[in-house]
Amino acid sequence: MSFSIFQSPEKIIYGEDTVNLTGREAVTFGNKVLVVTGKGSSKKTGALDKVLKSLKDSSLEYIVFDKVESDPSVNTVREGVKLAKQEGANLIVALGGGSALDAAKGISVMTGNKGDIVDYEKKTPEKEGMPIIAIPTTAGTGSEVTKFTIITDTERKIKMLIGGDTLIPKVAILDHKLTVMMPPAVTAATGMDALTHAIEAFISKKSQPTTDMYALSAIKIISANLAKAVLDGENLEARKNMLLGQMYAGLAFSNASVALVHSMSRPLGAYFKVPHGLANALLLPVVMEFNRAACAEKFVSIAKAMGEKTNHKSVRDASSLAVEAVNKLFFETGLPKTLKQVGVEKELIEKMAEDAMASGSTANNPRKPNVKELVGIYNKIYE
Repeated sequence: MSFSIFQSPEKIIYGEDTVNLTGREAVTFGNKVLVVTGKGSSKKTGALDKVLKSLKDSSLEYIVFDKVESDPSVNTVREGVKLAKQEGANLIVALGGGSALDAAKGISVMTGNKGDIVDYEKKTPEKEGMPIIAIPTTAGTGSEVTKFTIITDTERKIKMLIGGDTLIPKVAILDHKLTVMMPPAVTAATGMDALTHAIEAFISKKSQPTTDMYALSAIKIISANLAKAVLDGENLEARKNMLLGQMYAGLAFSNASVALVHSMSRPLGAYFKVPHGLANALLLPVVMEFNRAACAEKFVSIAKAMGEKTNHKSVRDASSLAVEAVNKLFFETGLPKTLKQVGVEKELIEKMAEDAMASGSTANNPRKPNVKELVGIYNKIYE
């Protein structure tokens, strides 16, 4: 029997100043909130103040856990779980970029399940933990609507992909005004991250009609708005569209999957702390070039979604336009173009390739690679 399942948060709230609805939504799930956020950005931008005011206006108690670093570690999750249990919290509000939302999901898992967070690298959490209201302040990860989290085991230098239905936030609140303060480089990296999610979901072996619809919509919206948001951070229309596009991309890959770009980007973060979005941005054009012939018809659809003129062209030529379009967009972002620029050591390329081959995402890639080919891809963008 062949069938597909599509899942999303129970409620997605999208629009200007919707962050002020946090308290109204929170009272449905609990009365003592653990606010999970990063170490500084949400304070500087005023986003945290808005969330806390909304919780206070709804007569909710709260504790702020503001120790989440970039690429949250197992120790951060453990610390958050300890605080949640000590304070008797029964609801999480996750505020920030992908790292804050990922940490919140890890904390939630361990408030409902036994053992340690590292135990869930290989198994799916069975029970629900504290419910999550997710509020993104970047337009990239789509974590507010997905069933996945990535937690870094710093001892083993491994980024653990943990997934399951219980990780999907109950409510996602998308307020594009919270993304206005993102610097150009962060806007660029998170936007390319979202584009990667959409493209990989579309070409994944696990794609389905519903995810294809969201993926193509995301590709169209992101490709039309990313450069605008990078070059003019106060362009509210571009910010609004980017937040919508990355959410569509999140819905797509959460229900399909990601593929080889993500397999190859995780070792860059684990070994050299390359931010996830930047790692994906560096890899996306060259991995697309590697995959193109294996799913050329889908690449034609990607090219069309990005506004390329494919009429009267062969499938080969039209599909190549997708790679060219992504490469041009990548160059427009102003991000670093080589692995050497971001501190990657060439001596570890073979080890990273082996790690990428072992990743579950690789099995979903439309073209089956081998270690030698992955080494070649890394080398191609090394310098």
